[in-house]
Amino acid sequence: MNGPREEITRRLEARRAAVARLDRADARIAWGRLAIFAAGAALAWLAWGQHRLSAGWLLGPLAAFVALAVVHDRVLSARARARRAVAFHTAALARMDGTFAGAGAGGERFADPAHPYALDLDLFGRGSLFELLCAARTRPGEERLAAWLLHPAPAAEGRARQRAIASLAPRLDLREDLAVLGEDVRAGVDAAGLAAWGEAAPLLPAFVRPAALALAALAVAAAVAWGVGLGQAPLLLVLLGEWAFSRVLRGRMAHVLGGVEHPAAELRVLALLLERLEAEPLDGDARLGALQASLRGAGAPASVRIAALVRVVARMEWGRNQFFAPLAFALAWGPLHAAAVERWRAASGRGIRRWLEAVAELEALSSLAGYAYEHPGDAWPELLDGGPGRGPILEAEGLRHPLLPGAVPNDLRLGGEGPRVLLVSGSNMSGKSTYLRTAGVNVVLALAGAPVRAARMRLTPVQAGATLRIQDSLQAGKSRFYAEITRLKELADLAAGPFPLLFLLDEILHGTNSHDRRIGAEAIVRGLLDRGALGLVTTHDLALTELGGSDGVLANGHFEDQVKDGEIAFDYRLRPGVVAHSNALALMRAVGLRV
Repeated sequence: MNGPREEITRRLEARRAAVARLDRADARIAWGRLAIFAAGAALAWLAWGQHRLSAGWLLGPLAAFVALAVVHDRVLSARARARRAVAFHTAALARMDGTFAGAGAGGERFADPAHPYALDLDLFGRGSLFELLCAARTRPGEERLAAWLLHPAPAAEGRARQRAIASLAPRLDLREDLAVLGEDVRAGVDAAGLAAWGEAAPLLPAFVRPAALALAALAVAAAVAWGVGLGQAPLLLVLLGEWAFSRVLRGRMAHVLGGVEHPAAELRVLALLLERLEAEPLDGDARLGALQASLRGAGAPASVRIAALVRVVARMEWGRNQFFAPLAFALAWGPLHAAAVERWRAASGRGIRRWLEAVAELEALSSLAGYAYEHPGDAWPELLDGGPGRGPILEAEGLRHPLLPGAVPNDLRLGGEGPRVLLVSGSNMSGKSTYLRTAGVNVVLALAGAPVRAARMRLTPVQAGATLRIQDSLQAGKSRFYAEITRLKELADLAAGPFPLLFLLDEILHGTNSHDRRIGAEAIVRGLLDRGALGLVTTHDLALTELGGSDGVLANGHFEDQVKDGEIAFDYRLRPGVVAHSNALALMRAVGLRV
């Protein structure tokens, strides 16, 4: 079997060849339609201009033109799917090469500045972890994936996700199909609003449908009567009655139809996704099987029911066509379709929440499965059960940052038989902050259920919290130091939560003097340890490295550089102990400052 890169490359070449073939077919059909049109025009001239031919001769070109139009539409649809498949596989190779930034969904709306690590670990935005992972086509799928990145899962839940993701990882056909189905839109279904709409009490009286049918029948009868010479008064009376009928129900009809009119295109995509997910054999994993069963349910499956609603919405939109609108009014088009939507809600509305939940879960799992497939060298972390009598553990070998293709691997050991806090010193630009981000982002991946960028990793569930992106605020009147101590207080409160805290403190308290920094840093770190936390602390202040005592609870590690011939070089390797020198003066001189 081909490896992931070879298989994706093979498929990309095949899809590009399909696009080229369909481009040629498109050109041939376009020329054919033009030729048939020209032949039809010539026959029309002969039939009506010279009277040499019967008009019946025009039926042949007309039938050929219609047949070619149908074939042309199929060719254009197939080419659109092939182009989306090319984009899908191109994006996969970009993710594998680390050149994906800006090509996918960054999930910026999930980047909450108040979250304890979302901004610090680059979870959202251009070139973010979310952009690397997300392949969801629906808003609920994006929201579910974001929630998994923002909130750690218990070990049992994480292991269940791992099994489901491992089962989905080889299913490249499924992920490609999900990527190319339907319009090239990212569905914007408001899951909560649509579910509430489906579960709401009936808004239209039961008599609306028979009354609308009766009015439509009367309008047809009155139009026929007018046509046979009985006058237009009956038709005008019926139309006046229809106007009054619609006017009385206008508010209720708007509420009924408003829940489905706006996400019509997204619902079409959702119906296609549901149909594809229902067809995939997912009974190899209990979690996936249960999700699929919730889509199939009793009676008609979710895809059939959503497709029926989409058809109602499509017919409803005909009434806005300027040519059809007068006829639609006469046929009580609005009330009839509002009643049809109400009937659909009564029969299927309560299933919407369950279907959207299942789609969200399957899309989030599929996104992480795509990541697992595209990065076969990543390891599945061992998720350990925490709880009373067992302190938090975080151990990793060959740990690298998933957003940095050329990252240097380093080991990490916190808790268990290792120290609970590692004080990381080092020169500027040597890799201290990146080391904290590497640890944090891999913990996020592990507790979401995904593989991690490491040779091996084992951990108990922890709640991460960081001070890597603390900034001052002119509008809020907060200095950076005040913003940092506010975040530190939030992390202390988090340490009392359901999961032990993993704190990632970058340049702790560097906004104050050395004396206060030494006393404050020790008090903060010791206080977090008393609450069962573990973590990493970076500093330029070598006085803080003295916190690492002989009890083994706090240890020192460092990154360093070498200056050769006036050039500064970094190897980004973590070493034990305290850094022996600083490169600050050398960096100042390197940029031209006279120091």
